[in-house]
Amino acid sequence: MTHQEENIEEQLIETVDEDGNVVNFELLDIIQVEDDESIKDNEYALLLPIDDKEAESDEEKEVVLMKLKKDGEDYIFEAIEDDTEFDKVVEYINILQSQENNEDE
Repeated sequence: MTHQEENIEEQLIETVDEDGNVVNFELLDIIQVEDDESIKDNEYALLLPIDDKEAESDEEKEVVLMKLKKDGEDYIFEAIEDDTEFDKVVEYINILQSQENNEDE
C-alpha cells in the first residue's frame, strides 16, 4: 500500500466534460491502489475544481476522483464508470486518511 505524497507543486489540469465544456482542476494528489486485486496498480487523481463559482471556499468545493491512464509520456484523466471500482478507491482513500490522522495524534 503506497500513498504517493511527492512534492506535487500546484499543477493545473484542463479537461473537457461530456458536454464539451473546458473544466480546470488543481491536482491535489495521486493515489496508487495496491491492496485490492481487482484494481491493483491503478493510479487515481484527486482533483479540486478551480472554476467552481458556487463554492465560496476551497472547503466547500467537491473533490473529483478520476482514473489515470498512461498514453506514452502523457496521462489521460478518465471518469470512473464502475461504481464498485469507485467505492473501493474511496474506501482506500478513507483508510489512508484515517492512518494519517492517527499518525498526527
